[in-house]
Amino acid sequence: MCDTHHDHDTTPYKGLEHEGHDLEHKNWSRRSFLQALGIAGSGSMFLGSNLLTASGPSPLTSAIAAAETDNILILIRLSGGNDGLSTVIPIQQYDTYANARPNIYIPESKVLKLTDDFGVPTYMSALEPLWGEGQFKAVHGVGYERQSLSHFTGSDIFANTDLTSTGFSGLNTGWMGRHFENIYPNYLINPPEAPAAIQIGNLANLVFQGEETNYAFVTNNVDQLEEIAETGSFYDIENAPFDNCMYGDQLKFLRGVANTTYEYAGKIHEAYERGQNQVEYQENGFARQLALLARLIKGNLGTKVYMISMGGFDTHGNQPLVHERLMSNLSIAINNFYEDIAFTNQDEQVLSMTFSEFGRRIFENGSTGTDHGKAAPTLFFGSGLKGSAFVGEHPSLDSPNSRGNLDYTMDFRDLYATVLAEWLCVPIPLVEQHLLNHPYAPVNLGFNCSGTDFPDIAMDNDPPTLPETPPSPDSMEPNPELLNTIVHKPYYPSERNPHIYLEMPVAAHVDIQLYNILGQNVGTVFNEMMMEGSAEINIRERMRDSLSTGKYIYQIQVGDQRMSKSVMIM
Repeated sequence: MCDTHHDHDTTPYKGLEHEGHDLEHKNWSRRSFLQALGIAGSGSMFLGSNLLTASGPSPLTSAIAAAETDNILILIRLSGGNDGLSTVIPIQQYDTYANARPNIYIPESKVLKLTDDFGVPTYMSALEPLWGEGQFKAVHGVGYERQSLSHFTGSDIFANTDLTSTGFSGLNTGWMGRHFENIYPNYLINPPEAPAAIQIGNLANLVFQGEETNYAFVTNNVDQLEEIAETGSFYDIENAPFDNCMYGDQLKFLRGVANTTYEYAGKIHEAYERGQNQVEYQENGFARQLALLARLIKGNLGTKVYMISMGGFDTHGNQPLVHERLMSNLSIAINNFYEDIAFTNQDEQVLSMTFSEFGRRIFENGSTGTDHGKAAPTLFFGSGLKGSAFVGEHPSLDSPNSRGNLDYTMDFRDLYATVLAEWLCVPIPLVEQHLLNHPYAPVNLGFNCSGTDFPDIAMDNDPPTLPETPPSPDSMEPNPELLNTIVHKPYYPSERNPHIYLEMPVAAHVDIQLYNILGQNVGTVFNEMMMEGSAEINIRERMRDSLSTGKYIYQIQVGDQRMSKSVMIM
């Protein structure tokens, strides 16, 4: 055995009614031990007596892959159980919400009101441009019948969709693993040219697990995937763990075989070299994950599904500070990511969705936190949504169960089914099969591949009501709600004469800057007070006809709020 002991206290805060919390975390980590060595999963890589293989794709797999949609899906795992009531705030139930959380509620002054009924904390304000661009939907009350409050079981159920799961007894395949098993029936011998999926962070998750293999290229963390992308080397042989113990030589040998036979590291490196980040991301783990994904997507790697993770959501104590840091980082990184891939027109092809093993309870506990709960919102991002909205019915805060839990109003499997059928264009009979015969009940999220008529479902996308008498321009403070009410779009009165059409609900100072496809500022289109009403701005005339033919991005700024769109200069 190798000495891996570390002297530090890992005992978490025990929230109310959480007996066994420590044991659960130990069991959850134990199942991830092999993955944590960095030698499990990743497609055709075997342990034991089987040699690692990396053959070229067969004609069958090539034909199947060619028939697939170009759409890309990013799964964002919020590990620990995200508090839905600190993510989407029900304005019409605000008094009940605040009374249940006297020490941790979000004050009204710090609620960014996106509609008259719902808002987000101002620490998520980086998502406001996405809302204004129609790239943000939140689905209320996502969960399932008799929802588990266990980290381990809850994570498994959201991965394997097996509602009979209890402890370690659930199904050991995931919804995406079953999908890829159908696409690549000969995967172990002839894997696809690019990784079917890439997963950063491997802790106890079954999403990509099939009957025979895990279909994801899995790395322990973003550091490892960055090293692979930068060097093209799959494993660091010289600095393998357990260097001074009996398993060191075997592990080095295994990793050496992987480096010489497993071709995906080279594919990832090539895509990384082709792609470039064109915005500046924050320096934190989540932002680095999205920056790396943007570069691989822009480098046309060919992978269709990615999964990234953000931990820290098990907020039994000190929730206000912890949640603000986490969701601020998420919001800024998501905004940067979609701005980045918009430079190459790939924002229409990339859909992101969050998931977490459960939500939190309505009532705060005694440690300025919340305990394990049930229903919580799922967030979707991307231009493919074709409009921002709050979708579905928000659970009532007035009638929680005996433990203060929200009842679910949206079955998470219906969201999975919608993403599979309507975004990844999987035939509906196969979707039902992948979801263990769950009947297909799609949700209208803005995209439609199957031609299905969606059933009516509550949707709130109306902007907040503006004051009847707006303040005068001279005294007007920047209004955080104003940007969502401005209508803007490019149009072309003649072939070489692009305009920007604007509808202003109130008078305000407007600054419009023009950028080329590399993100370089090429000049100011407009920078002055604009009166209420509609206006048309002639880009070429404003820029003195100095623009060469090509694609540009214009950015509109009102106060400290910004939004942007692309425009073609002919």
